[in-house]
Amino acid sequence: MKRFSLEGKTALVTGGSQGIGLALAEALAEAGATIAYNATSPESLEKGAAAYSKAGISATGYVCDVSDENAVRKMIAQINKELGKVDILINNAGIIKRIPALEMSVEDFRRVIDVDLTGAFIVAKAVAPGMIERGGGKIINICSMMSELGRETVAAYASAKGGLKMLTRNLACEWAAFNIQVNAIGPGYIATPQTAPLRENGHPFNNYIVAKTPAGRWGTTDDLKGTAIFLASSASDFVNGHILYVDGGILAYIGKQPQ
Repeated sequence: MKRFSLEGKTALVTGGSQGIGLALAEALAEAGATIAYNATSPESLEKGAAAYSKAGISATGYVCDVSDENAVRKMIAQINKELGKVDILINNAGIIKRIPALEMSVEDFRRVIDVDLTGAFIVAKAVAPGMIERGGGKIINICSMMSELGRETVAAYASAKGGLKMLTRNLACEWAAFNIQVNAIGPGYIATPQTAPLRENGHPFNNYIVAKTPAGRWGTTDDLKGTAIFLASSASDFVNGHILYVDGGILAYIGKQPQ
């Protein structure tokens, strides 16, 4: 349908060289968008380029650390010059450090916040002027189950993703007058190469997640694609400040009654 078309739009997907970021970029490309993505190293950039090429997608990559404001400004200026001003931003770049709070250094805590939360603010702030100039835009932040739930060893990550939820709502309030919609996707537990060891038959964590998910399975990156297209397209022009959890029902579920 035309209302879901992204023809003529330029989209930037941070951390788009692999995993969820790559899948979301593929979805936007399938809907007609021109794709830009970043990675933190030339090696990751080349890995992403190979993946896009294999999928038959033309995408332009940039080496950039989203927590470095000057580097982000330079990247956005380059994208504006080469591809046109960014119409759609997916703030996907993120890291996680699984360390118990008593053992986590302040430096490690700050690094997670810098990338996962401050980085999203930096990139959003960098693209917003172009969106205002063009009469609107779409910003989609990638939140998490940890935007709502707690769990051992992820204090920094949960703090960052909880903050990203509130950043989403606050930017939506500030920029709605410019026809910019700022929303978020909260993926459930998604099957990616990084989570493959946890999903092997018999692994306690795999069994735990399947039992906690009413759908009875891990999500796939394909499960996220329709949500991304919706939030990036004109179909969501009156949706703002919303966090859409694609989680198979985890957040709605109190768990099975003991037998």
